[in-house]
Amino acid sequence: MTNDQTWFSRAKADADKGIPSDERVSSAAIAVFSIVIVMFFVSHQAQSTGFFTAEFGALEQFLFYGYWVVWMTTATLEGILGLRLLSRLFDVFGGIEFLFISTVVLLIIFPFDFQYLTGVLPESLRFILKWISDDIARVVMVLATIGLLFATFYSPIAYKFVDLKHLNRNENSNQS
Repeated sequence: MTNDQTWFSRAKADADKGIPSDERVSSAAIAVFSIVIVMFFVSHQAQSTGFFTAEFGALEQFLFYGYWVVWMTTATLEGILGLRLLSRLFDVFGGIEFLFISTVVLLIIFPFDFQYLTGVLPESLRFILKWISDDIARVVMVLATIGLLFATFYSPIAYKFVDLKHLNRNENSNQS
């Protein structure tokens, strides 16, 4: 590759090399898991189980369900469609930031009541999630916030460093 090629063309060439099958399978699993989770929470909302509190308004719904749509989009682009470049661009230029903002806002408002989390499950399966309390959910959300804050800054930097590494590798191979 030459120096006059853009970072986008180099990233696209790298992404076009293909995605290993184990990565595609895990991304497809994330997409399927996200769909199941959305269906689980939509059933909570449709049945008015009490899991979503009165604070679960339009903004909170957009952020909550949008969170899962972002995960589905990234996983579908990479795992199912094999479009790694679009997946990474989506993550770097908006996806991760949306996840971070959604998590922070939902943590502050916290429109959930986890004592009703198992409300849509059959009685025989409720033990699986019964142990999750509001406090445990808040801790998980704080940890997610910290991870997403890190990813918000790390992902674009890493994306650029990988691009520079590929550029340097290609320059060295052209000089040989």
